[in-house]
Amino acid sequence: MTVASASSPLGTILVDGKGRTLYLWEADTTSRSTCSGECAKEWPPVIVSGGPAAGKGVKAGLPGTTERSDGSREVTHNGHPLYYFADDKKAGDTNGQKVNDSGAEWYVLDTSGNKVTGGAKSGMPQPSPAQPTSGGGH
Repeated sequence: MTVASASSPLGTILVDGKGRTLYLWEADTTSRSTCSGECAKEWPPVIVSGGPAAGKGVKAGLPGTTERSDGSREVTHNGHPLYYFADDKKAGDTNGQKVNDSGAEWYVLDTSGNKVTGGAKSGMPQPSPAQPTSGGGH
């Protein structure tokens, strides 16, 4: 499993080797994950059998692992357990950004492992200034 960086509308963010967005959960106050059960169905933890590698744009030493309550190894970045969002369907999706779910908010991370606070909540698209705001007449 590779932790890499990718350019997105939210800036440069962490992704896996396939370009899928990685998230942190504000309820995790240590490197141990507190997301399990229904939470982990909506926000699957990033599980590995070995250790994660630092990919393009990611400083070696920041990716790591933590043991989950079931004994599996979850990838961490700068001490934050990492998750996917079930509603992200393809590489580059950031539908989980600023979603408040399971008691706390979820955020994408920058390459230092800090939460990225910009962007809209899921389901709230931002209008583009390049698009016309009214339909033209005939």
